Amino acid sequence: VGGGAGDGPAPGVLGEAASGPERAVALLRHLADAYRSLSLFQCQEAIDAFERLPQAHFKSGWVLSQVGRAHYEMVRYSDALRAFKKAHDVEPHRLAGMELHSTILWHLKREVDLCHLAKRAVELDRASPYSCCVVGNAFSLQKEHDTALKFFCRAIQLAPDFAYAHTLCGHEHAAKDDFDNASKAYETALLHDPRHYNAWYGLGNIYFRQEKYSDAEVHMKRALRINSCSSPLHCYLGMALHRSRKNPQALEQLGEAIKIDPRNPLARFEKAQVLLSMDKSEAALAELQLLVEVAPKEGMVHLTMGKLYKKLGRPQEAVVHLTRALDLSPKDSQQIKAALLNLQRDRDDDEEEEL
Repeated sequence: VGGGAGDGPAPGVLGEAASGPERAVALLRHLADAYRSLSLFQCQEAIDAFERLPQAHFKSGWVLSQVGRAHYEMVRYSDALRAFKKAHDVEPHRLAGMELHSTILWHLKREVDLCHLAKRAVELDRASPYSCCVVGNAFSLQKEHDTALKFFCRAIQLAPDFAYAHTLCGHEHAAKDDFDNASKAYETALLHDPRHYNAWYGLGNIYFRQEKYSDAEVHMKRALRINSCSSPLHCYLGMALHRSRKNPQALEQLGEAIKIDPRNPLARFEKAQVLLSMDKSEAALAELQLLVEVAPKEGMVHLTMGKLYKKLGRPQEAVVHLTRALDLSPKDSQQIKAALLNLQRDRDDDEEEEL
């Protein structure tokens, strides 16, 4: 779960010379401090605190699940997945945390692994709200949104105050463009947990898709006030600010998103778009060149680079990237072919002028 995780307590965490009751109190205080940091979304501080625990305590299912959640909140999905797998190895019957484990698999598009997790959850307890969320996520990944909604609603029936289940319902309604029911689900989640930033994000995303960018900005900022270590939240706020023509603020937020997660492809792409709108072509090209190393198979990146190279008077590089975009994004073939045709016309015009 990380280098040196659980190798032993730092000096003073659990005093060796202390009596049994004093050591128990010290342990509980240390766990409480770590959990408080996680509740405040001071995720790295929480991980560091958990990792200072002795091996016997660090390797408990509860601690490993909290470490997994901390990594999840920072969008370190691979690290989070390792922590949740270790938690399952230690406590195979632990259901709490499986809802986040399944969400990580959803984000990673691990369909087979998610189906196996759903099967295991149902075998443990089919009447658990956690199991229902896992199964719902499995159907959601297969884009069976109505079936996913049935399981998320069942989770709510079993645990009406389960804010995350309400939010997952909202996500499924939003995926179906049912914004009214999505908004109701997010608002209900916030009634149960006003600090559930996922629901604030969900509302902001709805306003963004409805092109109500000022409202989107307000809700994204509410989410960020709760969890400031989330690269995606900074990115989405930057996108809303850009659409509102607040480019300096947008660049600040997108820069923060990249600082938190340098491999966030959407943040780099959106930063390039903001720079292009400010006529900073060279700076935009630098961002796109970094991005193409992280996401070499994104057709839209190559299309944007092709257009930018054309604008900068570098037709040969433009052809290379537009051709690559055509191979990667057949659905955008008309737009790409039009760009190639315009490029060829410009070259022909240049040749005629030389003659």
